[in-house]
Amino acid sequence: MSRHPDRPKGVLKLVATPIGNLSDISERALDTLREADRILAEDTRRTAKLLTATGSGGHGRMTSYHDHNAASRLRELVAWLEQGLAVALVSDSGMPGVSDPAYRAVRAAIDGGFPVHV
Repeated sequence: MSRHPDRPKGVLKLVATPIGNLSDISERALDTLREADRILAEDTRRTAKLLTATGSGGHGRMTSYHDHNAASRLRELVAWLEQGLAVALVSDSGMPGVSDPAYRAVRAAIDGGFPVHV
């Protein structure tokens, strides 16, 4: 699937989630989750709780992304980015990074020439 020349380039956005109290989430993180076309979540149950507790919606836009399905999900991620979609990536808690499957998604986005926002 190739990107339409008039469509903006997709973007991968890493979203920091609270480690403790769900009310500790930042307004910027909430805005990112509300505005995302797709949400990749390491644990959809935890992310669903977060979305519900913060009124962020997005359950229908959420897809699981973890160590066991990363290979197939990376193909979907690249396809979404090629379509010009904004994709939010959340881990169980904290900032997605080196110690969880997020690094593969970041690498795929960068290798594809897509911007990654933190």
